[in-house]
Amino acid sequence: MALSIHSAFADDITQSVTQPSFALYYGKSPPVEMLSAFDAAVVEPDSGFDPLAHRLPHTTWFAYASVGEVLPSRSYYADLPKSWLAGSNEAWASRVVDQSQPEWPAFFVDHVIKPLWDKGYRGFFLDTMDSWQLVAKTDEARTRETQGLANVIRAIKTRYPDAKLIFNRGFEILPQVHDLVYAVAFESLYRSWDQSKQRYTEVSEPDRAWLLDQARTIREQYHLPVISIDYCAPGDRACQQDTVAKIKAQGIVPYVTDGALATMGVGAVDPVKRRILVIQDPPLRTDLNVSPGVRFLAMPLNYLGYRIDYRDARDPMPEGDLRDRYAGIVLWLEGQVPNSKAYRDWLTAQIDAKIPVAVFTTFGTQMDADLAKKLDLETVAGAPSNGKLDVESYDPKMMGFEMKPHPLARDFTPIRVGPHSRSLLRLRSGDFVIDGAGITPWGGYAMRPFGVYELDAVNQARWVTQPIEFLRTALRLNHDMPVPDTTTENGRRLLMSHIDGDGFASRAEYTTYTPPNTDITPQYSGDMLYALLRDSGMPTTVSLIEGEVTDEGPFKSFAPHLRTIGRKIFELPNVEVATHTYTHPLQWMRVTGLGVADTRDTPTEGSSQTNSSGLSIDIPGYRFNIDREIKGSIDYIDRNVAPTSKPVRMVLWSGDCQVPSPVLKAAYEAGVLNLNGGDTLITKSFPSWAAIAPLGVMKNGYFQIFAPNQNEELYTDLWHGPFYGFSRVLETFAMTDQPIRFKPMDIYYHMFTGTKYASMKALQQIFDTVLKQPVTPVFTSEYARKVLDWLDTSIAQEPGSNIWVVRNEANLRTVRLPAGKVPDMSNATGVAGYLPGPGGTYVHLTGDGTARFAVIDQSAARHVPYLAEANGMLDHFVRTRNGFSFDLRSHIAPMFRVANAGACRVTKRPVTDTTNDYHQLHVDVACDT
Repeated sequence: MALSIHSAFADDITQSVTQPSFALYYGKSPPVEMLSAFDAAVVEPDSGFDPLAHRLPHTTWFAYASVGEVLPSRSYYADLPKSWLAGSNEAWASRVVDQSQPEWPAFFVDHVIKPLWDKGYRGFFLDTMDSWQLVAKTDEARTRETQGLANVIRAIKTRYPDAKLIFNRGFEILPQVHDLVYAVAFESLYRSWDQSKQRYTEVSEPDRAWLLDQARTIREQYHLPVISIDYCAPGDRACQQDTVAKIKAQGIVPYVTDGALATMGVGAVDPVKRRILVIQDPPLRTDLNVSPGVRFLAMPLNYLGYRIDYRDARDPMPEGDLRDRYAGIVLWLEGQVPNSKAYRDWLTAQIDAKIPVAVFTTFGTQMDADLAKKLDLETVAGAPSNGKLDVESYDPKMMGFEMKPHPLARDFTPIRVGPHSRSLLRLRSGDFVIDGAGITPWGGYAMRPFGVYELDAVNQARWVTQPIEFLRTALRLNHDMPVPDTTTENGRRLLMSHIDGDGFASRAEYTTYTPPNTDITPQYSGDMLYALLRDSGMPTTVSLIEGEVTDEGPFKSFAPHLRTIGRKIFELPNVEVATHTYTHPLQWMRVTGLGVADTRDTPTEGSSQTNSSGLSIDIPGYRFNIDREIKGSIDYIDRNVAPTSKPVRMVLWSGDCQVPSPVLKAAYEAGVLNLNGGDTLITKSFPSWAAIAPLGVMKNGYFQIFAPNQNEELYTDLWHGPFYGFSRVLETFAMTDQPIRFKPMDIYYHMFTGTKYASMKALQQIFDTVLKQPVTPVFTSEYARKVLDWLDTSIAQEPGSNIWVVRNEANLRTVRLPAGKVPDMSNATGVAGYLPGPGGTYVHLTGDGTARFAVIDQSAARHVPYLAEANGMLDHFVRTRNGFSFDLRSHIAPMFRVANAGACRVTKRPVTDTTNDYHQLHVDVACDT
């Protein structure tokens, strides 16, 4: 009876209380792209999570904070007077704090809340709020404890009035402080975790009835959201979904997780898993940038919408249940994994857990009959006869993509697909029949050399497998998911440009191209580039190497003049300021002492300038220092070259760009964005997706953002000529746009381009060509923010519907739908419009941070006016009863187009804003109803 009563109660009160979605994650490396789907996300602050790096308009990051107990491992435990410890909680190995101590509230705020506030947390999940019951045995003692606990809450809100507080229980003090609370949580409405016995249990009917009574009071008297945190074994999807449904039926916010809260649980929303785990075995001491998982796998997986976690097969395999965050696992293993038994056990465990697995090159372990049976494969005895292995058949949709399969009789895997699998490539040599690739119940495989075929003689590669189709099929990836897209804004391809500082001290070698209004003799590369930047209006990130322009460097005799040129360039409104480090390190793993870089696929930038120190610029007495290279060069440029209003925003990596994580960390801590690395060099002479780099790579929590494509050195034979060769970047731009748009356009070059007539003519040709195309020009810092936002974007589908919800920081404002699909504009929110383009339909998000829309066939779209395209960023988009309005800001003359506007009046007026250098319009679209 109690349950039916409270179900009715749930229906009554759901209308009056806003119900935030809620999640908890206490493990390491919180999956932001899933947690950001929730309104409130609680993390363990000792996990290393940085809330300032993930500022989201719709998600409040709550730090876990224990009020009633303290673990000896906490940093503030040593400062806590031990006389305040009133008892112990043996199940959690913690000490109970006496809440009645007069100085405890101030101590808690100073030692617990303040450090977390300073880290960027604006919400606090206050746990163990009933632990005082373990030590307070009389009414008088209980009164003192509850009064003291209430004083803690008041102290927090007095110091930080904007802090959001979630109580875990704390029912007894709600009459005193309910007006200071954001939400109230409790644990175990239906399913519980017994910490002392390490097991999951069912909650008794009397305990559930008591909690529901508490929920009624909280909702009816205090009008606060109520959250229930229940527990199911990791991976027990049935238990999770059943429990969530029961909690929601009570009008309570659900979250179901594991007993340690170390896996991603299930709550009011169920975000799509956007991570792939890649296991690989690159050569020892190889930087991640040039590993096969980055060179080959990352780009197609990024295109499909997935970010990647990498693991070296020589390290221990990831522990625990991986189903909570990974959409699949990809293996790229050239040989047998050293600890073969442990690896094999791990692999079969993932197969048993039904995580989709895609295998390239080898399985990493000996394929015997037992493993083959497990994988629905058959081992094949014998070998090719006469040293010949022929292609009998292959699936043209997934094989023979950039070159036809080329079997090697000396290198094969003797397996054949089983009865529940499908061959993608059948090979035969007499009676010897094997399958070089297949789709299986657990995923799929493409053995060496049928994934990527290496053309060692020309240092190129070709995909034999169609990687997008194979990965989508093998990993069972959702084909209909809106894919976050970093190539496009409001239907137009992004265009940017950036200059590495190398050669700023070099003199121009010609006089026929004389910049107007200059009478400087001699002229340097910066003089020539200044005129081009000024006249083109191209948004460009310009960097300097401090060592080239400082009085302490090798060019001190004319360094003041170089700084004058740099200042003049930086003052242009279409230029943003960057550093190219202090001394331009060439091989980062070498100079940091963290390894010897593998440079076979990344030619060293500026290698002709190297010296024995591994640095390009020789500064007397200088020894390499990470902070001096990054923060030091930033400070120098800000003080001595950049205008006061335009500080350094970017660091553009130098040399081989194989930057170790401590160097990336230095850039993050200096507050600048980073760019460079990756090798997008696809051309007519290298026509392969293997020559398209991914968005970047995560290294120990710090993301290195790759340049969208490579610079002129790689088109001019490392600056040996022809010096007009950079014009071939137009081939790269075209081949990364059609038939699939993989990349924005980035005109990326060095200062020494300004020294030669041929290179300047090529640059002018590139500018003239791309500026005639339908583009949205941006600074590279704007692109970098989109890439970082791509990492954190959450995608969720509302259960049982075709409605999707996309949430992020509002820097990335495009998602891509399959061709022929469009958003239903009649009821979409956070969506301005869409435009069909290369590879799909590009949906324009308004910048609210949250978009909600149904996906329909284009043929079913209603005749509703919408924004078809624009060449800038939208602000203040508002949909009205009979139309919509927005502000458009662009780096060039604003342009937009409205679709289905036959019965509409479109008016526009310029907006004057002296705080930025954008061109701005306000647009109103009013339609007859």
